[in-house]
Amino acid sequence: MPLLTRWFIKSALMYLTVSLLVGVALTAQGAVKLPAVVDALMPVYFHLFMVGWVTQMIFGVAYWMFPHVSKENPRGSEALALVTYLTLNVGLIARAIVEPILAFQPAPAWTVTLILSAVLQWIGALAFVANTWRRVRAR
Repeated sequence: MPLLTRWFIKSALMYLTVSLLVGVALTAQGAVKLPAVVDALMPVYFHLFMVGWVTQMIFGVAYWMFPHVSKENPRGSEALALVTYLTLNVGLIARAIVEPILAFQPAPAWTVTLILSAVLQWIGALAFVANTWRRVRAR
């Protein structure tokens, strides 16, 4: 299994754990008095689960298992796969931190950071598509 695949999958497993913990906090909010910040975690929960868990698991397994480009370059560009991993994760972590802050302290700097986090995740998706496109072909 390639190193980047292991990074994607282990990160996905960590995001699954964290997202489900956030989900427990969101569910418990009705029964137990928790800090007000918990109310602002619904978008974080969604992004940690869908981008952190689901998308990263798909990206990691696709990088590993999709048909090879060539014998010399089986998985396409390793640099582009690394860009995918880094931008997706930096964007996701930034979003998970900034989104609850923005809910309680609206400020242009937080808004710009949130937009930047979304752009980083989009760049990660584009890098994945660019690196994977040639591997999806008819036999």
